[in-house]
Amino acid sequence: MEKFSQEELKAYLTQANDEFRALAEKHAEYKRQIDAIEHKSPMTAEDEIEEHRLKKLKLHIKDQMQEIMSRHRATQPA
Repeated sequence: MEKFSQEELKAYLTQANDEFRALAEKHAEYKRQIDAIEHKSPMTAEDEIEEHRLKKLKLHIKDQMQEIMSRHRATQPA
């Protein structure tokens, strides 16, 4: 298989890997929720806590996606 750019690999794994696709969907949902909170005016203390919690979850999902991408690259011939 040919070498993929970062974005091409994400697109490929979104199509070919159920775990990656589920993580990508969760990541997108957390982003939507964060965007909704950030567009509130004024933000409450609860909003800020929830925003922080969602950002941590989103980052954890991103790390999991990166791990899958790294494993995929490691299995590909040079």
